[in-house]
Amino acid sequence: MSFERLIVEADGASRGNPGDAAGGAVVIDPESGNVLATAGVLCGHASNNVAEYRGMIAGIEMAQDISPDAVIQVKLDSKLVVEQMSGRWKIKHPDMKDLAATAREVIGGSRVTFEWVPREENARADAAANAALDRKASYRLP
Repeated sequence: MSFERLIVEADGASRGNPGDAAGGAVVIDPESGNVLATAGVLCGHASNNVAEYRGMIAGIEMAQDISPDAVIQVKLDSKLVVEQMSGRWKIKHPDMKDLAATAREVIGGSRVTFEWVPREENARADAAANAALDRKASYRLP
């Protein structure tokens, strides 16, 4: 099935910040509101910002797998990641530079936009990140 547009909700969780960390993402069909895929990615001992990036990258990869030509709207509750990926804020931290470069490689020629959303509107991605932490394992559904 091919989609014109997909929404990725992404988040990160770090128990300790830095501490045990994981990123989470869900891919949503904006027409039906259905969740098409969910992932949680363990990040080891890391900051919440690292986890946010890892969740976002996983979400973009899932969206591309589902529909390679779709326009992808990424929603995050991390102003830092949104502003850095949108090119409005400089990236100073070496870990963030590497993750942003990886994200740009993953994005490639895809059309991707970034939007900040309040934390309460990002509960599904937060749950995905915390599920990976609780399981102590990365996962992807379906």
